[in-house]
Amino acid sequence: MDTYGTNLGERFAAKALEKYFETAVQPMITNDDYEKLLSPGGASKFSILTFGDVTINTYVKGTPMTVEDVSESEGEVDPSEQKGYYFRINSLAQFESYVTDAKSAIIDRATKQLKQGVDTYVLGLYADAGSGNRVGTDYTTGDITITITTGACVGNGTTWTSGMSGLGIKATGHSKWYRFTYASGTTGFVLNDSDDDTASYDGGTITSAAYIIEAATVLTVTSTTIAGYIDTLAEKLDQNEIPKEDRWLVVNAKIAHLIKQSEEYTPAVESAYKDVVQKGLLGWISGFQVYQNERVAGNNTTGYYIMAGHKSAITFVMEYQQSAIEEDIIGDFGKAYKGLVVYGAKVADERRKALAYLWCKV
Repeated sequence: MDTYGTNLGERFAAKALEKYFETAVQPMITNDDYEKLLSPGGASKFSILTFGDVTINTYVKGTPMTVEDVSESEGEVDPSEQKGYYFRINSLAQFESYVTDAKSAIIDRATKQLKQGVDTYVLGLYADAGSGNRVGTDYTTGDITITITTGACVGNGTTWTSGMSGLGIKATGHSKWYRFTYASGTTGFVLNDSDDDTASYDGGTITSAAYIIEAATVLTVTSTTIAGYIDTLAEKLDQNEIPKEDRWLVVNAKIAHLIKQSEEYTPAVESAYKDVVQKGLLGWISGFQVYQNERVAGNNTTGYYIMAGHKSAITFVMEYQQSAIEEDIIGDFGKAYKGLVVYGAKVADERRKALAYLWCKV
């Protein structure tokens, strides 16, 4: 493989990524706050560091201050999604014209395929929303008893379902939200809302208490109610003290149509926001930048998962690991382009509180 072919392949990858970042919604709703490290054996490791709050104490003159150990948690992004391009080209000269042409159809097609794949993947992370950050129809029937340490729970007068597994739960006596795991209509587990740590429960004994399992069934929304539910999403983030800047909301065409009829909606003016309108920016509502994207998870029968959050919630990694010209196609004539792009995302435990969703249908 000659140097010219290798460089041309790299230029194609760079052009495709440039076009991707011009039009994709992913860069607007995720962050690249990670460290790339080299693991034993030469493999790449993408590490996310999250630091706890630093305590501010009252200072008394002449009294020594106590050094505080800042809490630190580490998550790891696994770029598990691997997508490859492999297509025939007639000549290097023709392929170079694809790379240099700003309106190249092949660049557009490559970018569209990549964008659709990434959008589907990122917008499928709704289940990583923090417990307490889901908006739907809550389940509150009966009462609950929870065993200390194990989190084993028993319901009285309850009809729990498997679809409730993973949802947030909070009982009278709890100071925070936990995660529910279904076992039967009257039994299950209540555990800390964590993926990075060993499953455990620190909520203490709860006896015959009222409780909430959030967003257990789908909501039906209309043009007159959608704004209120979106405002509830904003309230969830406010309660978690999530910064008001860099908040986003991604909707599909059906929900976008309802939002546009709301008095609270402020449309984006293309002349002023041309750089992000092409990414699908519709405007603003309840402090969220609203983007339209048809890769929103779900459907109008079982419900759409309308994600909202802050850029700090989802850490995203993407790399072209290989991109080059194959000079001779084995067993055939001509040349071909071969490229491998990998990507992945992670919602670290400490950042789950910055991600929310509305489960709804029209």
